[in-house]
Amino acid sequence: MREVEVAGRRLDAGPTVLTMRWVFDELFAALGTSVEAHLQLRAAQVLARHAWPSGETLDLHADRERSADAIARFAGATEASGYRAFCARAEEIYRTLEAPFLRGSRPTPVSLATRVGWRGLPSLMRISPFETLWSSLGHYFRDPRLLQLFGRYATYCGSSPYLAPATLKLVAHVEQAGVWQVEGGMHRVATVLAGLLERAGGSLRYGCDVGEILVRGGRACGVRLASGETIEADTVVFNGDVAALGAGLLGVAGVRCAVDAPQPKHRSLSAVTWNMVGTSSGFDLSHHSVFFGSDYREEFEAVFSRGTLPADPTVYVCAQDRAARDDGTAPAGPERLLCLVNAPARADLAPLSDTEIARCEQRMKHVLQRAGLTISTAGPQHTLVTTPNDFAQMFPGSGGALYGRASHGWAASFSRPGARSRLPGLYLAGGTVHPGPGVPMAVLSGRQAAASLLADAARGRASTSPSCAAATPGGMSMR
Repeated sequence: MREVEVAGRRLDAGPTVLTMRWVFDELFAALGTSVEAHLQLRAAQVLARHAWPSGETLDLHADRERSADAIARFAGATEASGYRAFCARAEEIYRTLEAPFLRGSRPTPVSLATRVGWRGLPSLMRISPFETLWSSLGHYFRDPRLLQLFGRYATYCGSSPYLAPATLKLVAHVEQAGVWQVEGGMHRVATVLAGLLERAGGSLRYGCDVGEILVRGGRACGVRLASGETIEADTVVFNGDVAALGAGLLGVAGVRCAVDAPQPKHRSLSAVTWNMVGTSSGFDLSHHSVFFGSDYREEFEAVFSRGTLPADPTVYVCAQDRAARDDGTAPAGPERLLCLVNAPARADLAPLSDTEIARCEQRMKHVLQRAGLTISTAGPQHTLVTTPNDFAQMFPGSGGALYGRASHGWAASFSRPGARSRLPGLYLAGGTVHPGPGVPMAVLSGRQAAASLLADAARGRASTSPSCAAATPGGMSMR
């Protein structure tokens, strides 16, 4: 939930909305309070506005029938009927997986089947884990624009729709269940939780680089800061990119074998982003607007197969001052904008050059201008560019990947580590472990880490795993 300052104004630079509100309702209730007591949330009525090179636009709405009516006008009654069937299947997949997968500890294929029980097996078989999202969308849609629109759900967990499993259709249901805009920006959620932690007696220290996780007697026993200070602890919870552990960035002896670090070829998407304070014209932006490129398959081939920036990228624009507006009305004066394009996570192998980033910016502007949108700023100081190279520095070991391991293939759903690492006393949380990336998923992972830690402490031991011997598979992800 990164926040940046541009031209004296604060902008969200990471997640821009909150989904799966039940996760936060349960968390705040466990803390003895409520979401409403600390945060002002507003339900979005327009989920996103979509634009194509040919000039067509389509809004998706929080109300399913409004979206179906919009699709009927956009692509015909048959496509609207397909959309309704698609939504029904998305809801079924979500209902099948919420309790045993999203709420549960890291599963295996066998444990997942056991958790759903024999009554749930038919539904589990219908989630189509061996089919790609793209191919499964063909059962519901024929219009290539709608395939492109709903295929984009794979990018919510940093993946390609041509390689990600069809189970990611459940993202459609997650959005229809509620997309919430946070007054004051998403960073407000983090600061509120930090305040609740301190009120409960916890302490937070910022700006302290950790140089090493300490190991004694075959278990984690604290951390050593880059300053040389040592902090002893009974247990350690690590919420950085798990690739940093496997790469030995936090110590070698005992720590490096705590997880299986994903190989670079399995990394998820990175991004190039532009946080801007400027004036837009020529296109009625919604809070979320998506401008598609002309060749979707080529975009993902470029990023995942060739490791290059796409020549005709899809551009996401968040108009952060239009959160209360669903009619495209522009605010008076300059507005806060976040523009994003997908990029390869190769910063530690072949960092993107300044020339490549400059060319990417020109391509981004071309895509927007093709749809009629022009953004003007008062000068360079009104734009902050963040590249995969920058993300790699923020998240050591990631190479710039923003979602951990890509969800490519059915087995990827079981490849993320769970809350318990192989090193006793070391627990894992965050977007690179089960159940995956995204704000609500990170909350779920944190609660699973806490539950595992407390359960192990109650049993008088720090971990269920006595040594660095066996792999620990993990879960699935979405925004």
